[in-house]
Amino acid sequence: MQERIYDDEPSIDRVTSASICTAIGQRLRRNLTLEATELPSHLQALLDEMQRQDSDNAASV
Repeated sequence: MQERIYDDEPSIDRVTSASICTAIGQRLRRNLTLEATELPSHLQALLDEMQRQDSDNAASV
C-alpha cells in the first residue's frame, strides 16, 4: 500500500473501507447481467490458458 503524501488527507478505518467495498461489490453483482460479464473471446482464451498453466504447475509440485 502506498504511504500518504499529505497528512491532512481525510482517512477512513478498515471496517468502513471493507463496508464500502462490500456495498460496491453487491451493487455490481446486482446491476451486471450475465451478458455484461462475459469476456471477449480473446480474453477468455488468455484466462483459459492461465488456468491450464496453473493446473500444470500445481500437478508438477
